[in-house]
Amino acid sequence: MLVNYDIKIGLITNVIESHMEIYDVVFPVNIGPLTYRCPEALEETVKPGMIVSAPLRSKITKGLVLGKAVTRQTATVKDIRNVHGDIAAFSSGMITLLKWVSEYYLAREGLVLKNMLRREAFTKVKKRAKKPPPQSLPRKTGWENHICDITSEYTDRVINSLNKDLYRTFLLQAPSPLHEYSFILKLLQRTRNILLLVPELTIINTLYPALRKQFGERVCLYHSELSRGNLSESIESILSGRSDIVLGTRSAVFAPLKKVSLIAAVEEHSSSYKQENSPCYNGRDVAVMRGYIEKATVLLSSICPSIESLHNCRSGKYTLIAPEPCIQKPKIRIVDMRYEKLIRPYLSKSIVDAAAGYSGKGKNVMFVMNRRGHSTFLQCLDCDRVEACPACRIPLVFHKQDMTMKCHYCGHMLSKVPESCPGCKGYNLKLLGAGTQRLQEDVEELLGVKTLRFDSDRAKKKPETEGLAGSMPLDTNRVIVGTKLMTRRLDISAKFAMAAVLNPDLYLNLPDFRSAEKAYQEISSVIDKVDPGGEVFIQTRMPGNYLYKHLKNHDYVSFFREELRKRKALLYPPYSRLILIRFISRKDLLNELTKIDKAEEGLEILGPYTAKNRKGGKEYRLLLKSPVRGKLHSFAKYLIGMFKDSKDVRVKVDVDPLVI
Repeated sequence: MLVNYDIKIGLITNVIESHMEIYDVVFPVNIGPLTYRCPEALEETVKPGMIVSAPLRSKITKGLVLGKAVTRQTATVKDIRNVHGDIAAFSSGMITLLKWVSEYYLAREGLVLKNMLRREAFTKVKKRAKKPPPQSLPRKTGWENHICDITSEYTDRVINSLNKDLYRTFLLQAPSPLHEYSFILKLLQRTRNILLLVPELTIINTLYPALRKQFGERVCLYHSELSRGNLSESIESILSGRSDIVLGTRSAVFAPLKKVSLIAAVEEHSSSYKQENSPCYNGRDVAVMRGYIEKATVLLSSICPSIESLHNCRSGKYTLIAPEPCIQKPKIRIVDMRYEKLIRPYLSKSIVDAAAGYSGKGKNVMFVMNRRGHSTFLQCLDCDRVEACPACRIPLVFHKQDMTMKCHYCGHMLSKVPESCPGCKGYNLKLLGAGTQRLQEDVEELLGVKTLRFDSDRAKKKPETEGLAGSMPLDTNRVIVGTKLMTRRLDISAKFAMAAVLNPDLYLNLPDFRSAEKAYQEISSVIDKVDPGGEVFIQTRMPGNYLYKHLKNHDYVSFFREELRKRKALLYPPYSRLILIRFISRKDLLNELTKIDKAEEGLEILGPYTAKNRKGGKEYRLLLKSPVRGKLHSFAKYLIGMFKDSKDVRVKVDVDPLVI
């Protein structure tokens, strides 16, 4: 339930006069703000944005002062006990941002605060001695030397905005990630008070050494993988003013920088900016709002910007910066699997021959298959039954390293492969389909070389993944097999002579209106890893799809225009807004949700439909769609209110969902 700041939660029966100031305090728990009195001894100290201690239930808990309360409650109101620190943890702008995130993403203020202000800000943690980083981590590669190639024609536009202290959002459609990072580095040399957001930790490993060398202690890190001691030190450094360049992932958008001049979001299209748990905020969009509130300049950048961001440029909300490409792109070859000679059911002869040629010349080759595991399903050839997850009803994937069958959605596992069919009791079972494990075996057999496999089965933890990335020296001949994970984790300097994308149709067959956009962005991340004179092979059974036409021509602008036409016809974002509401319960809610009045004009309700979550539980989903945000949010609040008193139903809300 959301708090209305004009009317306090609960029934206020007796309003009393008091000389004590009354404040709203929010705690980092899933509740709204509560009202407390400020004792006379603390009147000179308590200010909005300060961290204070106050009674909450049966404990004394630290919370944040939002501001003076509009109304005064009864004599039962409790007192603030203590004030922590001499300076406010939140500026007035950050308090405004907290309220906006709560209202827009339909989440209680306490839950928003828990995400905005880390627990290390409430309790200082002693920093431990630093451990030396693993030797395999990517090191400085000299990419920052490219900064001299960035012309002032485009950077001056952003600098002029910074000098005026006015809000403005720019979108940089960069020719390459190298250009993207160098552009931002050039801006950093000419301004102060910067939030620099990146979607992946590997990008931090690329950027941080260069920034630290040039700007020293002005740079600090801010992300969830830091130890509590290091994060506590970063917060102290920001609040004290020692650090005014904050480099971090999604959560760094909430870093307590007192004044912000520039907020930059690298690879702004990345889904990693979207938080999966409530509040399901998008760090990129919050960055734009923080820039608006604090009158700062915002720079979003990507080689393939999101359709929504490009549309905002077209409508005048953002300013587009699109330098002309100055480097040759690799050649794109579309392989039509309907007519190709196949070495394996999933692998064409032309790709194997090309890979053998490049590998034989001592050049690096990349195979990308977005299916991990060995075999993607087990089928009975007598009755056609496929072994599936009992909860999710999707095929179990065979993993050869431990001889198990796993559901990649909920984690259900069979400790061994069935010997007979549970349906017909026959023994004619066969493992079919291919994942990265089978691909690795086949490539090694066909090319006669050892390969490196790069997927989440090899690296279940981020340090291990970074170790894989660092195990690829550029002067070593390598054939790498992996999922899209490797394009996200490999260092910016890693380059290949050839890449083969083996199953891109998987994206296009997903029931998602963004499927073509996501496919273009994922394939572009592969293309970027290939040398200008190299080749990228794309296997498909749908060569006539408009995606491949634009990819072949390296023409993202034409793809954007065609994609907009399709979305406008179906009234999908950016021509409408979406809210996905999930109702999780052991009860059968289908009838109750089906009876919801759907007659409101300008609002479309898709569903309800049932699904399984990652824990195997049943949930019911409603997708709300409307071009009017206010109407969409009002109806969503009505639905949330229907179950606010129910202990058997949990409601999760995702505003602007990336997955529907």
